Amino acid sequence: MRLLISPCTQLLTLCGSPLPRRGPRQADLSIIQQGAVLIEGEVIQGIGSAEEVERDLKGLPVERISAEGCVVMPGFVDSHTHPVFVQPRDDEYELRIKGTTYQQIAERGGGILSSVRAMRNCSKEKLLQATLRRMSQFLEHGTTTVEAKSGYGLDLENEVKMLEVIRELAQITPLELVPTFLGAHEIPVEFRSHPEDYVDLVKNQMIPFIAERKLARFCDCFVEPHLFSLSDAEQICSAAQRHGLGIKLHADQLSRSGATQLGVRLGAVSVDHLEQISQEDIKALQQTNVVATLLPGSVFHLGLDRYAPARALIDAGVPVALATDFNPGSSPTLSMQMILSLACTQMRMTPSEAIVAATMNAAHALLRSGSVGSLEPGKQADLSIMQVEDYRQIPYFFGMNHCKMTIKKGQIVYQRPN
Repeated sequence: MRLLISPCTQLLTLCGSPLPRRGPRQADLSIIQQGAVLIEGEVIQGIGSAEEVERDLKGLPVERISAEGCVVMPGFVDSHTHPVFVQPRDDEYELRIKGTTYQQIAERGGGILSSVRAMRNCSKEKLLQATLRRMSQFLEHGTTTVEAKSGYGLDLENEVKMLEVIRELAQITPLELVPTFLGAHEIPVEFRSHPEDYVDLVKNQMIPFIAERKLARFCDCFVEPHLFSLSDAEQICSAAQRHGLGIKLHADQLSRSGATQLGVRLGAVSVDHLEQISQEDIKALQQTNVVATLLPGSVFHLGLDRYAPARALIDAGVPVALATDFNPGSSPTLSMQMILSLACTQMRMTPSEAIVAATMNAAHALLRSGSVGSLEPGKQADLSIMQVEDYRQIPYFFGMNHCKMTIKKGQIVYQRPN
């Protein structure tokens, strides 16, 4: 059966070059006013003006959806999340409001280690159920593809448990999940006196086991001097590459660690966070296809004031992506729409730059640009219909869910009740 979405007051196709969008191209939405999308099966068959697409149908039967008064755009691609956890950390949220820092909470056994304790005491079945509701919430906010990290197990058994939950969720929910192994997220308590042994465990046991079973597409590492050094990260990432995993890095978030330049040297798919990068780091990213994935949600939620230098990155021609960093500690939001608002208001990205960052460039950050991130014939029919008349209103009306309908692979997977 064919599905026709017509007319769309604004149709954001993002058609064009298959390369990551950079510089002035970062703002190119390829808008069709009064456009239409024709879907057949799981893929897009036609894109154009409503008049052209309707004429080419030549009376063939279709199921019609009107998007009059709406913006139709590619489904969001959320390329950095930690959605598999047992419970929120709202107690720590209150502590931070009262003046306790994120680092102080971690030193007291809170933070990531709090989530690790809960993970290790949770059955796989309970973890699956705890995470399932979050998957539908992504869809409700217009997100159709999500990178999902492990990293709250910190031993082989529980890291595998998390990745197996991600695999099972991908089979029972329409949401497309891209799994990332993040065993190098924190040093577990039992290795605090000899962290080098944990690095050996990650690179010599965890990575080969996980890669052999194809439980992850990428390997990530949280590079900070008090966690994993540049040397640690290079050893871990090199082991991951030898076993066929792509590289992503938590880079230069809390301090300037040098992780951005390490990512460039290793040919990472993306370097993420980047709040502390320098002009030298930006220069290193130029003329590469490494995507700079910015995560303003964590800066906002932690009450910090140093956001990643989005303007400098874009002006230097570095492809920029945006993601929620959804996690129970520093960024408990799965709304890409809210991330657009933060990117525009706090990092001075334009609305069009932010939308490209949250779709096409984010798809490049997951090596999925051939199938998602834009609305073009032959690509997956992943799109969202936003109840606004102009795309700029998506970030402008902040903290609101504008998503009226989400379509994944040609199927309606969310529809707002009338």
